[in-house]
Amino acid sequence: MGDYPEVILTEEGMRDGLQIERADIAVQDKIRLLDALSETGLKEIAVGSFVSPKWVPQMACIDELVKEFHPKPGVKYVATALNEKGRERIRRYVPPLTEKEDGVQTVVYMCDVFAQRNINQTQTQQTARWPKVIEDAKARGVQETGIGISAAWGSNWTGDVSQEQRMAMLDRQYRLWEEAGVAVTRVSLSDPMGWNMPDQVERQLVAIKERWPSIRTFNLHLHDTRGMALLSSYVALKTLASTDALRLQTAIGGMGGCPFCGNGRAAGLAPTEDLVFMLEEMGIHTGVDLEKLIATVWLAEEIVGHPLWGHVSKAGPRPRDNKLYAMDMPFIETLDQAKHFIEGPSVYEGAPSPWQEPIKSFQRPEGAKAEESSKQPAAQAVANRRAARG
Repeated sequence: MGDYPEVILTEEGMRDGLQIERADIAVQDKIRLLDALSETGLKEIAVGSFVSPKWVPQMACIDELVKEFHPKPGVKYVATALNEKGRERIRRYVPPLTEKEDGVQTVVYMCDVFAQRNINQTQTQQTARWPKVIEDAKARGVQETGIGISAAWGSNWTGDVSQEQRMAMLDRQYRLWEEAGVAVTRVSLSDPMGWNMPDQVERQLVAIKERWPSIRTFNLHLHDTRGMALLSSYVALKTLASTDALRLQTAIGGMGGCPFCGNGRAAGLAPTEDLVFMLEEMGIHTGVDLEKLIATVWLAEEIVGHPLWGHVSKAGPRPRDNKLYAMDMPFIETLDQAKHFIEGPSVYEGAPSPWQEPIKSFQRPEGAKAEESSKQPAAQAVANRRAARG
């Protein structure tokens, strides 16, 4: 794995993803999707949010979902709450749920407008809660904590947030915890409106590491509104040390968005399958079965009723060994035909082909053998997908 930080990935399709989809998706379909995600090898999955169905009707069935899905041993299931009432609801389902590690931390939105739109609090109200959060943490004997900011790089209503502003707000939190005798070991930088830029992310991470060496866990919640989330994640991997931990949140197919940020579904997260592919190609083992993950993306597309936005779920990973493409395959023009990397040659049957003679190449002396053997795992993948559909 080299000098990369430990990567902790949270799948957010069930939460950040479904919260922006139509509200009438059947709970049984959501259960099928969650169960399919559980079989992919993902280690941490967000199941949804315990919030008011008045404002987020997509989460109205969260209690039923948690009661009826099939938890898989070894998978950590988490949920989001924005207030104490929501946190109390989560605790009713522990286990199978686990309280999120960022439960003990101070946090604030850098944009007062978005804070009011998203959580019905002003920035001043958020910072006013910090002493109580710290007092409660001390009473519980908490030894380590985190600091965090949201809308970290900018806001659609108030514009850019400078590094100086970010560091000042983080410093206010750090000093309060320091005075309380609680070590700050985590930082969370959330970007719900997708203002992150790779160079700014790099400078910010370097500045935090230099000022506060005690911080070893870095959480980046990067929305892909402007196509930068995967690039910024890569920069974070290259910037942090092997002694650090990098927490990332992504969603299958690039699902996600926020009804309060002004971008709707355009503010999705980076596609999980794209990040997993990148990590594996970089030598960072994830334990995720990429074919099962892609099949789950296709299941999600069927459930939500429209195509999603990932790349690897459409073109597949880079083909190697016995999965190299058949040299004589016909023209491939549609996304359905491109699914041959899992579903086999039947998806392009009848497509026009100009080849009058078999294509042979010195670079593929074992080409025929490779093409034939590539059909075997494809057949199994199709069976897995059908099983996921139920």
